[in-house]
Amino acid sequence: MKISEASRLSGVSARSLRHYEDEGLIVPGRCSNGFRDYCPSTIDRVLVIRSLLESGLPVRLIREVLPSLADGPDIGTDVVRAEFLHEVQRYRDRLAARIAVLSDQQAALDAYLQEARSTGPMTAV
Repeated sequence: MKISEASRLSGVSARSLRHYEDEGLIVPGRCSNGFRDYCPSTIDRVLVIRSLLESGLPVRLIREVLPSLADGPDIGTDVVRAEFLHEVQRYRDRLAARIAVLSDQQAALDAYLQEARSTGPMTAV
């Protein structure tokens, strides 16, 4: 199917499909005229990619694990999935640490604003 149909079926823009291809996440076939040709399995893969991206995972992690997620139950798949889950956990932990820092900064700004508002207008230095 052409990119417009793939876009409609997957709910992903044609631009995003081309981006996924540029990032090595999908490899659509090519017609004799050079147009991209998307098969149903590529659409399924796009849906997985979209779900992982919406979860906040970086393309780097998705690119690393996508082959094992798409493959069947091969030898070593459990190891790859366990490593992927470990990477996802590490990414989540780093995100939680950044959120904690931002929350502390927000609390400090809130305290500053509350103090500044209670003391009246600021004077120029």
